[in-house]
Amino acid sequence: MNDPKIDKVIFWVALISITAFSVPLMLFPAEGKQLLNSALGWSTKTLGWVFLWFAIGCFAVLVYYALGRYGNVRFGGPDAKPEFSLPSWIAMLFCAGIGASVMYWGTIEWAYYYAGPPFGIEAKTQKAAEWGAMYGLFHWGFTAWAIYCIPTLPLAYLYWNRKKPVLRLSSACEMVIGKSAANGVPGKVIDVLFMFGLIGGVGTSIGLGTPMLSAALAELIGTERSFSVDLTVIAIWGGIFGFSVYSGLEKGIKLLSDINLWLIVFVLAFTFVFGPTIFILDTFTNSIGLLLQNFIEMSFYVDPVNKGNKFIEAASEGKSYWDAGGTFPEWWTIFYWAWWIAYAPFMGLFVARISKGRTIRELIAVEILGGSIGSWVFFGVLGNTSLYFQLDGTQDLSTMVADGMAPEAIVATIVTVGDRVINFGVPLLIVFTVLAFIFGATTMDSSAYTLSSVATRENEDGKPVEPARWHRFFWAIMLAVVSLSLMFAGGKDSLKALQAASVVVAVPLMVVLIIMTVSFVRMLREDYPEAELHPTGKASEQSE
Repeated sequence: MNDPKIDKVIFWVALISITAFSVPLMLFPAEGKQLLNSALGWSTKTLGWVFLWFAIGCFAVLVYYALGRYGNVRFGGPDAKPEFSLPSWIAMLFCAGIGASVMYWGTIEWAYYYAGPPFGIEAKTQKAAEWGAMYGLFHWGFTAWAIYCIPTLPLAYLYWNRKKPVLRLSSACEMVIGKSAANGVPGKVIDVLFMFGLIGGVGTSIGLGTPMLSAALAELIGTERSFSVDLTVIAIWGGIFGFSVYSGLEKGIKLLSDINLWLIVFVLAFTFVFGPTIFILDTFTNSIGLLLQNFIEMSFYVDPVNKGNKFIEAASEGKSYWDAGGTFPEWWTIFYWAWWIAYAPFMGLFVARISKGRTIRELIAVEILGGSIGSWVFFGVLGNTSLYFQLDGTQDLSTMVADGMAPEAIVATIVTVGDRVINFGVPLLIVFTVLAFIFGATTMDSSAYTLSSVATRENEDGKPVEPARWHRFFWAIMLAVVSLSLMFAGGKDSLKALQAASVVVAVPLMVVLIIMTVSFVRMLREDYPEAELHPTGKASEQSE
């Protein structure tokens, strides 16, 4: 049987666009960084309030879906059976969504808020420590996973219920923009925009994960972190996710996700048992209280007065607004929501593909509740453990982070936990490193699978299409090469520029996600008119 054919327009336009973005950054990193930072500054300063309203809107829409009349609609029809067991499904969904980034931020994010807290809180105080421990739960909680879930629903319904053989954002917009536009130039633009955003999002994850793994490897082999160690990390990553992608969805991604689940349990359980257990429980409990009490305020926090003062200050000194430093929500909340938006279409495409036999209500519950709780466990266990070491004077992790040594601070946390049990620091670091490798590989091979799916043509017989192995492997290699070239060209500055590109891409993607949501509602109303008469949603199970 011949391999599925690629969509040449999407493939080449995406490849040329990604190359056109990457090469100038390698040749002119300073100018490229300045341009992207200007775009980033304008996006967060001018459209920050839009990101906040969009994010809370995603959460509200999903509550409507979950509790409404369409909650029992099953992807694949009323008799569809899940392809994957519940634990494997959750593991694949979770690992694809957060990757190695949760190990980075989950361990050390509190340090940034501890030194620069929101709401005018004095830095490095008891209150700053409490809010620092909590704020990561907000940024990796309900709202983040709601953004992830929004595109999943229309894509899963389109693929499993309407039998669309290829998963694409353009197809999910068809009920609003029309079939001719979805199959024409507007549709191609939407799909290429998604691929560009995904490359940026994954590049950001690689940029965070690589220094962390380099620091871990350097500690294990007794050397300093260097570019050659970074190269080794990406080479190992490329080999793992290249093999996984070539092996396919069930053998590759599922296997890595299952292994990861057991390693996660071991690392977190060990840290919880042999770390500062009571402090972990007390601080996590306190954080949940702060989160629930302040969720609405944080969701709409723009800091307008401070923002206005910084704008006036910058103008009086002849500087750009962004040179004045920005505000807490611009640096953190608005950036995080934009990052999730840039990643959301990928999550939607991948999770849609693995969600056959699940209901709308089940998918929403697992993504929002399961995803949030999974992330919170990392922040609650690893983050609170490192905070404890900071507060009791074991390690000055806050200073390390301020000096640009966040990866080393993470390694120091893990080794310190292990050394609470005689000579177990190195073995625990080895397990942590393997976990981070597999975490990153799972995210990247999921991304490569999704990229190849979008750039694959539909079959004439209308049956579902699995991307060719060479095609999946090609995008796996592209992800590694692009990230490595950016690291080589400009180090951290180029990665920050790539991070900025993700935020800029998120602006038009918000419009696409809104169109997809409206299109999904129209599809449901068209396919289940009887549900309008049965608010319980029971009518949802009567037909496909």
